[in-house]
Amino acid sequence: MAVEGDASELAKVVVLLGAAVVAVPIFRRLGLGSVLGYLAAGLVIGPFGLGLFRDPHTILHTAELGVVMFLFIIGLEMRPSHLWGLRNEIFGLGSLQVLICGLLLTGVGVAFGFPLAVAFISAMGFVLTSTAIVMQLLGERGDIAKPRGQKIVSILLLEDLLIVPLLALVAFIAPPGAHQEVATAESRWIDIGIGVGSVAALVVAGIWLLNPLFRLLARAKAREVMTAAALLVVLGAALLMQWGGLSMAMGAFLAGVLLSESTFRHQLEADIEPFRGLLLGLFFLGVGMSLDLTVVAQNAPLIVAGVLSMMLVKALCIYWTARLAKSTRAEAIDRAILMAQGGEFAFVLFAAALANGVIDPIVNANMTAIVVLSMALTPLVVLIHKRWMPRTNLSTDDLEAPEDQIGNALVIGFGRVGQIASQHMLAMGAEITIIDNDPEMIRSAATFGFKVYYGDGTRTDVLHAAGAKNAQAILICADGKDTVTQMVERIKAMCPHSVVLARAFDREHALDLHKVDVDFQVRETFESAMVLGRQATQALGATPEAAEEIADEIRKRDAERFQLEVNGGLFAGRALLLNNQSKESTH
Repeated sequence: MAVEGDASELAKVVVLLGAAVVAVPIFRRLGLGSVLGYLAAGLVIGPFGLGLFRDPHTILHTAELGVVMFLFIIGLEMRPSHLWGLRNEIFGLGSLQVLICGLLLTGVGVAFGFPLAVAFISAMGFVLTSTAIVMQLLGERGDIAKPRGQKIVSILLLEDLLIVPLLALVAFIAPPGAHQEVATAESRWIDIGIGVGSVAALVVAGIWLLNPLFRLLARAKAREVMTAAALLVVLGAALLMQWGGLSMAMGAFLAGVLLSESTFRHQLEADIEPFRGLLLGLFFLGVGMSLDLTVVAQNAPLIVAGVLSMMLVKALCIYWTARLAKSTRAEAIDRAILMAQGGEFAFVLFAAALANGVIDPIVNANMTAIVVLSMALTPLVVLIHKRWMPRTNLSTDDLEAPEDQIGNALVIGFGRVGQIASQHMLAMGAEITIIDNDPEMIRSAATFGFKVYYGDGTRTDVLHAAGAKNAQAILICADGKDTVTQMVERIKAMCPHSVVLARAFDREHALDLHKVDVDFQVRETFESAMVLGRQATQALGATPEAAEEIADEIRKRDAERFQLEVNGGLFAGRALLLNNQSKESTH
């Protein structure tokens, strides 16, 4: 019997939460993943299962806020400089994938006998990959911050942006008389102006209003108000973009980017995370409910053929695009499997096309079923690929993740620097926990008797499990300038009583680390270069004492120069740098 009436509103909440609490742990225990658990639970309690809910679209619309919050958190990790560094992936790789997939999937639609306009809209709906499913799967395996994960995120960002011109295109190709008021060229320019104005207003608010607001609230020391403000920023940005005719998710992402340089970004992430996880789960429940089994049964041959052909063609397109962009075969296959489904923005596009008479209700129902089935099949395909494809050294199935570690020192990254630095602490009897995200490195270290756990040091849950809060000293010896800086910033916010020491890649990186309050940093080549230089002066005739005196002078100059650079930029201490045109000598 359906749960209806005002008196049963609480019962609806209980049913939703109960379905998630029961299904997700079971599916995770079976190794099927949380996404498939949510989808199955939604199907069971929805109108085509037990019938406990009759209107899944209302839930789906509300739960889209989970996707919105997910993109806000991604935006917090995307500093403007980092986002600019991904421009080739976003507009180059992303555009290439969209173009190839759009053309070939349109061909699939024409082959099924659809008119060109219908085939095109159906194809583009399928091109728009599910941000929610892909990001959830990437997050579960810790790949979001890795280079291959960043490429996928970049493509998803472009596809989310694409919904705006696609909706405009729907109105353009709509048959005459399909809607009461045909948009004039003037009204279209007004709509574009409103959209641009919305983006400009959000950027202005992000630059000049948000940071002062959070500083004011932080001084009030009211945690619940900070949480309310975080939700206000996310929902307000989404609403502003919706008013401007743009994507709510992109509004939240842009707000996150604008706050990515803020000192409050880790607090914001912690405040939003519970809401994001709950609403995203609710979104997957809504997707499961919206699978119309009646439509599937009535058009089973067409829908099954559509799902298989469109997923196969899209996967092949993504694979070819990845290989053209010089990705490895394994990375290309992984991306093809993760992104071979349609996405949540397809529902928006199909609804607009139906309202404008571009597609009829039967095509809308069939294509919605195809997209939902493709979303449901993706976690299964990922699981099959993981279990049946030949394992390589990059597999992490046999690696142990950290859990409830209590060591008094934590080493993140066990390459050349981490290995040598750890010897000093081991020599004094310290209890060390070591984590790394390179499977080959972990296996190699095991042959020398080291216990290295598999984990991503940028993730707060991994840091908690590795015992970061218990560690007196945390050594960061990981690869990647941005990654190391992000780790320092996150750990300083999370473990204010720990001493954080980091390996800097160069002088500019050392300045970045200073800005995020690292307790100690050393440039990776500095000490070896100092030893080499001291030996060189002795080779030129200096006594050991004179060589040591010169080295002390160089260290003093370097420290003074660094302090000037902290206050005035990278070239502020240039006058203290000796060069082969200097008339000055140190002896």
